[in-house]
Order: sequence, then C-alpha cells, then structure tokens
Amino acid sequence: MTTPALPADRAAQILSRPVSLNGLTLPNRIVMAPMTRQFSPGGIPGAEVAAYYARRAAAGVGLIVTEGTYVGHESAGESDRVPRFHGAEQLAGWAKVAEAVHLAGGTIVPQLWHIGMVRGAGRPPFPEAPTVGPSGIRVVDGSGDPGRAMTLQDIDDVIAAFAEAAAAAERIGFDGVELHGAHGYLIDQFLWQKTNRRTDAYGGDPVSRTKFAAEIVAAVRAAVSPSFPVIFRYSQWKMEAYDAQLAATPEALAALLTPLAEAGVDAFHASTRRYWLPAFDGSDLNLAGWTKKLTGRPAITVGSVGLDGEFIRGFQGEGAAVKDLDDLLDRLEREEFDLVAVGRALLQDPEWAAKVLEGRFGELAAYDPAALRTLN
Repeated sequence: MTTPALPADRAAQILSRPVSLNGLTLPNRIVMAPMTRQFSPGGIPGAEVAAYYARRAAAGVGLIVTEGTYVGHESAGESDRVPRFHGAEQLAGWAKVAEAVHLAGGTIVPQLWHIGMVRGAGRPPFPEAPTVGPSGIRVVDGSGDPGRAMTLQDIDDVIAAFAEAAAAAERIGFDGVELHGAHGYLIDQFLWQKTNRRTDAYGGDPVSRTKFAAEIVAAVRAAVSPSFPVIFRYSQWKMEAYDAQLAATPEALAALLTPLAEAGVDAFHASTRRYWLPAFDGSDLNLAGWTKKLTGRPAITVGSVGLDGEFIRGFQGEGAAVKDLDDLLDRLEREEFDLVAVGRALLQDPEWAAKVLEGRFGELAAYDPAALRTLN
C-alpha cells in the first residue's frame, strides 16, 4: 500500500518537474518575476545586483526574469537608476550578473522594456528625448505629459532596439529574453484600443494592433539563435486601468495571441494581479490557462503567489500574510499552466524557493514592504 504524499512532498513533486522552453531546460517550475528595483546608478547593474539575483538562483529558483531593463532607444525610460540593456558599461555589468547566476546554478533572462507614453517629459537618462507612443496619448482621457504619435521611422527604430538588445543578451551569456508587452507600457499601448487610435497598418482591428508586437518578436527571433527562448509578457490590466481588457472573450484573446505565437514566441507570461481569478465567465481557467489552451505554448502564471494581498498595494507600502499553495499546486498538477512566477515573496526572502521545495513552510514569513528598500 502506497503511503499518501505529505503536503511537503507534494509541493516538491509538482514544482520540481523539469520543463523546456525551446532549447532551455529548467530544473523546476519556479520563476522569479521581474520587479523594478532602481539599484543601478547610471543604468549599470553592479556587484550588489549580481549577488541579489545569484542568491535566488542558489536557493533553487528555476528561472530568473530580471527587472525591466531599457532597450537602446532614448525614449525608452525615465530613470537613471533603472538598468539599461545597451552601452558598453551596462552590458559588461549584465554579463557579470549572468555569470553570477550561472555559477550559482541558475538560469536567467533579461526583461527588455520600453515604457512609451508612461515616460514623463524631461526625465533621465535622456532628458531631451521625446515621449512617444502609438497615438501620443497616455490614458483613456488623454491626460499625462504630452507626447507624440510614433512615425514609421520611430517604429522601425524601436523594433531594431529590441532586436539589438536580444542579440546582446545571447552574446553576453543570458539564457533567453522576455519582452515586456504588459501593464500599459509601449508594446501594450499598441495592443490596447484605448491608447492605439492609429489609422495605418499598426492600428484598427485587434490583429492590426498586434502588428508592432509581432514585428518586434519576429525581429528578435531573427537576431538570436533558433533555440534561444523568447518569452512574451502581456496583461489585460494596466497600471492606470486595473479593469482594462485587451480581450473580452477567448476568441478575442486568440486573435491577439496567435500572431505573436506565429512570429516566434516560445512561451507567454500572462500577468494577473491574482492568479486564482478566472479570465472569462464560464470557465475556471486563469489567463495563463487560456493562453496555453489557445496557443499551445508554455505559459507562466503570476499574481500574489504565496501571499494574501494584492501586489500593487504591496509596492505602495502594505504588508501581506502568507497564503497556502494548495490551489496553485492543484492547477499545476492538472497542467493548466507550466510555470509559476513569484514576486514579493522572493523579493523579501531569497530562500523562498528552497523553503517551499524542502517543505519548510513554517519558515515562510509575511511580506514586509521594507524589503523594497534593500537588495536583500
């Protein structure tokens, strides 16, 4: 008679299964979610940043997705303390980060980022750069700093910047790339009809609104080796519109994701604020579950994993209690999605993965927003 697995054994059994993303095999299903830290003066990740990521790798995180890092387009960002993925010093810093993570036994991909209309006018690292987006508007009512609609040359320049960053990532030793197409930033601004009011080939119907994102994916795919994984992160919600929807039905979501999968996305990172909420009426599947079902690609879920409290509030100074993983393990066991991205819990505790995989649940601690102020 087989002895039923203990809860600790069950977590280890389910989370420790290897999974492949194109040519990369991950040892387990735990992903470190990208979280902006602003500890890279001059856009250069230093030794503290390398050690920060390496600690998570050493404790068993299967895949690290770095904080968002600006591509080589002057309008891409608005902070000189957010790392950049262009420039000799910046790339040299990133090479040391990748090396440190590999020495600790981990795998790592940079998240490539352009913030578009979210950028405030006159902000660093390039104060003279214009704020640009698909239609020159930031939110539904057009508020925010003024910007301008991107020209076709602007579009070509940004696509090239993403491709160059991806090629650099492979060249300096990273294991893949993630493209930030979520949360109301530039790629997402093209995807969302409220911020994309273009009348050319890059606007209009849902498939036309995916053209910019699909061309970035295709350019990145062409710039790296065939086996180099390309992950695409997307969301329904926006930083300034939590109730926003790119797609109101599974059919609409399929229209959005299919061109991206065909362009070369190897895995989708479906960003939600609470992973356990259904994406659409009539089904318990969350957004990652629908993504996998509709595209056939591996899917990463995310959103308040291991904590009872929504993550935006956590980044606004609220704490959060520990939440059990039973429902998450159930969903993984029935293969609703393939990987689980963990944010605040890993931000606070670099040993989180080891504690979960080893059944040391009693050692997990509530989230303290003071963790935001350090590179623990």
